[in-house]
Amino acid sequence: MRRLILLLSFVMAAPAAFACGPNSDCMVAERHYRIAMPQEHDGASKVPAIVFAHGFRGSARGVMRNMSLRRLASELGAALIAVKSDGPGWDLPNGPRTMDSDGSAEFAYFEAVMTDVASRFPIDASKVMVTGFSAGGMMVWNLACARPQQFAGFAPIAGTFWLEPPVDCAQPVASLIHIHGDADKTVPLLGRAIGPTKQGKVPQALDMYARSGGFGAPERAQYDGLACKDRRNERGDLLSFCLFQGGHSFRTEHVRHAWDQLVKAGRL
Repeated sequence: MRRLILLLSFVMAAPAAFACGPNSDCMVAERHYRIAMPQEHDGASKVPAIVFAHGFRGSARGVMRNMSLRRLASELGAALIAVKSDGPGWDLPNGPRTMDSDGSAEFAYFEAVMTDVASRFPIDASKVMVTGFSAGGMMVWNLACARPQQFAGFAPIAGTFWLEPPVDCAQPVASLIHIHGDADKTVPLLGRAIGPTKQGKVPQALDMYARSGGFGAPERAQYDGLACKDRRNERGDLLSFCLFQGGHSFRTEHVRHAWDQLVKAGRL
């Protein structure tokens, strides 16, 4: 009985950092995120992180159920942070249900998440990559353009801006690796109409980012299953456009590729 009382006392006195994780929500105002630290983490050493934005009707819980993604993050020695939209989709400019949005609510949410993460977990804020699939990729593009210095790099997968990209992005831009299936019919490279709006054209977004960031001419590169065009600017940032053979699908190895490229670029 004495041991049980001591154990209960320890749990009740445990810091807030242990109050949430991969199987429970970390609350940020009325929204939440989930986080998984690397396996065998010592609980104190700072680690880098991968922030993942889910697709339409996805969830932080669903992201954490992707054990392949969980294993990858752990192998990289990184925490996995799964963010959650306020509703089925992200609140982005020109979206089917968010035509008048400026994206500010989402940008504030991501900032609040990272502030909360820093208060609970030993994360190296200078080494955080943001990635996401489909609608989550759209979230990543908007975040990269509006808040480029908030994260070390961005890796949108199968998603771009709604309708058309902004005229330019906040300066200085960050490194960005865009990955897309060459036969994607859900989010085609040239977009498609959805309700009152349209998915934007991926080449148009890339051209805007290249101009905004002063990136040079593209150089072709072949990686495992990816045909890429890599651009670099004077700051050493990387803008990469990579195609794989296939449709609208998520592959964990593409997250690894983006991470490895940001490491090579000296951003992680």
